[in-house]
Amino acid sequence: MERRAYRVRTEIVPVLAPGADPIRILHLSDLHLAPWQRDRIDWVRSLTSVKPDVVVSTGDLLGHAEALPALTEALMPFDGVPGFFVHGSNDYFAPTFKNPLRYLMGPSSGDADDVERLDVEALERLLGDRLGWRNLNNDVGQLTINGSILDLVGVNDAHRGWDRLDVVPSLLDELREQDEDDTDDPAVTIGVTHAPYRRVLDSFTTQGADLIFAGHTHGGQVCLPGGRALVTNCDLPAEQARGLSLWYHAHRAAYLNVSAGLGHSIYAPLRFACPPEAVLVTLVGDDIGYA
Repeated sequence: MERRAYRVRTEIVPVLAPGADPIRILHLSDLHLAPWQRDRIDWVRSLTSVKPDVVVSTGDLLGHAEALPALTEALMPFDGVPGFFVHGSNDYFAPTFKNPLRYLMGPSSGDADDVERLDVEALERLLGDRLGWRNLNNDVGQLTINGSILDLVGVNDAHRGWDRLDVVPSLLDELREQDEDDTDDPAVTIGVTHAPYRRVLDSFTTQGADLIFAGHTHGGQVCLPGGRALVTNCDLPAEQARGLSLWYHAHRAAYLNVSAGLGHSIYAPLRFACPPEAVLVTLVGDDIGYA
């Protein structure tokens, strides 16, 4: 079945300084994990074989109120690998049944009334305390890896309107002031969001992001033959629902990597022309490009 046809998509992004050592970033998104999904747990564990230098998670890791032990099992092989994460709404709320036809009529609502709340604090203890990954929900972080500096800026779930685009620019400016004090080499700026709403992508691009990671769309989940998405569940153009593209705003451009994700709601267990994926994005010097 296609929903179990997991794959690793590979991309090369030339944003590092000329001659810099490559950086391998594993992008995980939208696991929507339930306790019984043994195949997904095992496949995620196997991703250590791609030898990532960094892991970036763009949220919706949980798909069931009792999923945390399964998620712990899936992610613990990455203990010791630096990482960064933001949340999607499914990290806060358990899934509920919805008429799937509503999904084809436009973005789902951000209503959260009468739904079961998940233990997001326990999730953050797993990701932050046990794995040592940095929480980027409306925050910034920095990592020096393979001789390059990465400045990361993230927002909480824009689909719920929890992104604080009024706050993160000043935090990023403070981070860049530290860069100027510590090194002459330019840092690479990476934006991280669960839902790729235009306002978030525009803001990141204005702030000088070189690369943006996002999830949420499921790549359309049910696509036309050939993979053409019908919907994105946000205001992102359908042709950018998954894959690597360029986002243009205010005479600037940033690479945009949207993951089709690894899972689906337990109430909509199907994919068509849109296999589940993790993405290995290799950053290289801008003198190399797409060789």
